Amino acid sequence: MSSATAGATPALPASQDPSLNRRMITISIMLATIIQALDGTIANVALPHMQGSLSASQDQITWVLTSFIVAAAIATPLTGWLCDRFGQKNTFLVSVAGFTLASVLCGLSGTLSEIVAARLLQGVFGAALVPLSQAVLLDINPREKHGSAMAIWGMGVMIGPILGPTLGGWLTDSYSWRWVFFINIPIGAMAFYGIWRYIRKDPPNRRMNFDMFGFATLSLSIGALQMLLDRGEQNDWFSSTETWIEAIVLAMSLCYFVAHTALRPAGKSFLDYRLLKNSNYVSGLLFIFIVGMVLFATRALTPSMLQGLMNYPAAIAGLVTAPSGLGTMLAMLIVGRLTGKIDTRILLGVGFSITAFSLWQMANFTLDLVPKTVVWNGIIQGIGLGLVFVPLSAATFATLSPQMRAEGTAIYSLVRNIGSSIGIALVQTLLVRNTQIAHASLTEHVNIANPALHDPAIAGVYNLGTASGMAALNGEITRQASMIAYLDDFWLMMWLTILVLPLLLLIKPPKKNAPVVVDHAAME
Repeated sequence: MSSATAGATPALPASQDPSLNRRMITISIMLATIIQALDGTIANVALPHMQGSLSASQDQITWVLTSFIVAAAIATPLTGWLCDRFGQKNTFLVSVAGFTLASVLCGLSGTLSEIVAARLLQGVFGAALVPLSQAVLLDINPREKHGSAMAIWGMGVMIGPILGPTLGGWLTDSYSWRWVFFINIPIGAMAFYGIWRYIRKDPPNRRMNFDMFGFATLSLSIGALQMLLDRGEQNDWFSSTETWIEAIVLAMSLCYFVAHTALRPAGKSFLDYRLLKNSNYVSGLLFIFIVGMVLFATRALTPSMLQGLMNYPAAIAGLVTAPSGLGTMLAMLIVGRLTGKIDTRILLGVGFSITAFSLWQMANFTLDLVPKTVVWNGIIQGIGLGLVFVPLSAATFATLSPQMRAEGTAIYSLVRNIGSSIGIALVQTLLVRNTQIAHASLTEHVNIANPALHDPAIAGVYNLGTASGMAALNGEITRQASMIAYLDDFWLMMWLTILVLPLLLLIKPPKKNAPVVVDHAAME
């Protein structure tokens, strides 16, 4: 990847406008980012319809989600090597084309095995789209505009989790579940044309040797981890032989990968460990891991709490949680202009503090929750996460050389996804177990000697002498126990966010007199 410093811009043909090219490149790569981010959640609401159409069991249909997640996780670390071997533009084009074609195959699938295979292809081809879009945005913008560039990138990444369930539900109800995948065709076509037309073809560097053993061991460990996290709760964790096998494969393959990488010369291993010598980059990985945990875990908990405990219809639950994403995008637009002008650590500190405050509010929710409270809390939390996402992305790559950005962004996206997987698995497991614990604790107080049960108003509804009264009382106890478990999860996320604050001292702001690097070769 060639680069030039500010003041040494290569001459471009008079008919070409670099600023126009930058805008067109940005639009094109963000379309590619959106379809990849969208497909992580858009299929969730269509699963019941797929299950009936494909004659699959509840356990089998979840492979439609698992196959995509596992394939994307395994293929993401390949991004750096693919760019080095075939060039950034070629890798981007093949990824968009392959993802779009795989989407067509998903929509045309007639059996479970066909759609799982197509989703595997979607994951493989889509893995490079998010890290490549981030790398290209950093390449085509000068350092003083990296904050704005990361704001645009962050909004593209956030649109998927926000719009996915709502758009997926509308397409499924209005047309069929197959349109959940067909919607990618026009977007993918526009992204492909824009990337082909406006990004200049870069010659392959071929500096990196393909480390087959390193890739195999890393793929095994990532795949085993994703399978363990995705199916752990369903298998009752280590009560299952499958979980033990996945844990053993994870431990052994990870140990082999670490030992192999440490013993190989720099640049010869699959993961260039020189990335880990950059303190800002390593700190950024730590923080994006936490952000992934908090962001996706909270987003996974809130809709199920509203629908399961407060009887919100799915459409209303989607509407009251959507403002969280709007708050995030609003904050990203603002903070994109502040990044580089205000100390990054201050922006991150404010963002994490606002996020912690919103989680404190959630930890004090009650079963009498009204939609307005959810909306305002979501906006506050969205603002906090938006203030974190943009400066964190800019600071992570501020001191990383352009030649290492493709691999660096791939690992960054991988760590974010692993953080979200771990966060979701953690809160869901704690939710189930804490519900059981709270239920057992509450039932200790339910006996004939409890004077509250003799109150006429209560005894009329929860008559312990009838089966219906006992069932009603047990249902209410379960509801209260579930709410306690949700609050425990929110407390955990809050303290996790607060404990991160002292680690902000690990981030070093880039020197103000550092040369500004722009990859003019990426633009035609």
